This record gives sequence, structure tokens and C-alpha cells, in this order.
Amino acid sequence: MSEKSEKTELQRLSVFKTYKLYVGGKFPRSESGRVYEVADSKGKWLANAPQSSRKDARDAVVAARKAFGGWSGATAYNRGQILYRVAEMLEGRREQFVREVADAEGLSRSKAAAVVDAAVDRWVWYAGWTDKITQVIGGANPVAGPFFNLSSPEPTGVVAVLAPQESSFLGLVSVLAPVIATGNTAVVVASERAPLPALSLGEVLATSDVPGGVVNVLSGRTAELAAPLAAHQDVNAIDLAGADEVLAKELEIAAADNLKRVLRPQPVDYAQTPGIERLTAFLETKTVWHPTGSLGASGSSY
Repeated sequence: MSEKSEKTELQRLSVFKTYKLYVGGKFPRSESGRVYEVADSKGKWLANAPQSSRKDARDAVVAARKAFGGWSGATAYNRGQILYRVAEMLEGRREQFVREVADAEGLSRSKAAAVVDAAVDRWVWYAGWTDKITQVIGGANPVAGPFFNLSSPEPTGVVAVLAPQESSFLGLVSVLAPVIATGNTAVVVASERAPLPALSLGEVLATSDVPGGVVNVLSGRTAELAAPLAAHQDVNAIDLAGADEVLAKELEIAAADNLKRVLRPQPVDYAQTPGIERLTAFLETKTVWHPTGSLGASGSSY
């Protein structure tokens, strides 16, 4: 056999990745069967991403609601362990995410690596907050009367998250991690232009002990998906990080129908260490009053 024929036999076709949604712990294609082309910063084709429909958005809300009871009822310590596990799994797939972020955002390999490392660290940072946020924003309140008055934060419920459009991975992690760290469940609409890192994150979450339905990742047209989520009666809050000014105003109006909590879009440097604003944005405060009682005729309280 000639050298030329040997080389011909060794040639093979690359296995192109099929990106899918992540809903309820599973990886469905869009029920509509639609896809759209995703290109890198130079216009080169990267993949076909699922173009989610309104039905996909409703299915994601159902999955998030089903998972809410178990996730919100888990101990804060356990949620922290699971978020840390996400960081571990991301670390193991670091090279894949460096490549995807570089393509998505037009970054050099070294800059993309720095972004991925920051995203991994962000998961660890929020994992550390799960069992501390209650002590920071909860506590005993001084009242005039023989009562204990105690306030403690509780998760809001199902949160729709419009991921940042430009920061396809670090921005995504920065808006998603605080939502689930505090016991909420999430329906995420990935960056419309650069959804691939978000869809790959779904694969990481599926193997990171995160219960199915806690995070649901949709890709497609942001405006098309955001409208039914903002109007959905079983969505309790919405983060408009990925909406432009016009869309954000429309979504706020729709969200008012069932008094959703709304986190308005604002300029954010996702490379900076965050505060606790996104942790507290989707928490409700429960206050309990309890009589202290009295001991004997002296009236001393306990």
C-alpha cells in the first residue's frame, strides 16, 4: 500500500457537537424543532443552537416549580456543597470552556482562560455564602413589648434570568449562582448571540449533584422567550440583565401583573468581586413574633 493511500485511510470526519437545551435535568431539543446558526466574533459558523419556543419556556417553568420544594428545603450547607461541586466539574472541563468563551467573545486564549477561571471562582464564592447570608440580613429585632421578634430570609421561588448578552459565561454565572445559592430555582435565557457556553454549563450542572429542574437553560431569541416568562403567573421574579432598555420596560409592565420582583438591568463589571445585592434581590423576609412570657409575680421575662 502506498504512503498516499495510507494517509487517505487515516482521514476522518470530526464529530460535531449537538447542543441541546437543559430542562428538568434532561437535554431536549426545542419542541418547535427550530435551530439558529451561532457564529464566532469573525462570523465563522460554530454550531446550530436550539431556538426555544414559548412552549419550551412554559415547560422550563413547570420543571423549576417542581424542583423548588426540595431545593429550598435543603440545608444551606448542602446547597453550598453542591455549588462547590459545580466549580469542581468546571475546573475539569476548563479547556472546553476556554475554547468556547474565546470563540463566543472574540478573546485571546489567555484572556478567555482568565474569564473561565473567574467564573469557577465565582461559583466557589457564592458556595461560601449559602450558610452565611441568613446571619448577615436576618436576626432579632428590638420591639416594645414582651415578644421575641425574629426575621429570616426565604427564597422567592421561580426566577427567570435573562443572561447578559456580551459576557456569555462569567456574566451568566454571576447572575445565576446567587439565585440558586439562596434556594430559588431558575429558568435561564442564554445570551442570544453566544449561547454555547451556557448550553455547555447545563452539561456540567447535570453531573454536579444539582437536582433536575433547579436550573433550566434555554437558548433562542431573548425577546421571544422573555415575554412569556415575564407574564407567566407561576414565575415569582425576573432578572433583566440581558434585556435592552426597550425590552426591559415592556417586561416590567408584564411582570407587574402578578407583582413579580424585578431586577432592572444596570451596568456591571462582572470581573469585579460582587457584593451581596444579587443574593438579597430574590429573598423574602419572614418575621415571627413569639411571646416571651413571664416568671412569677415579679414579671421578669424569659
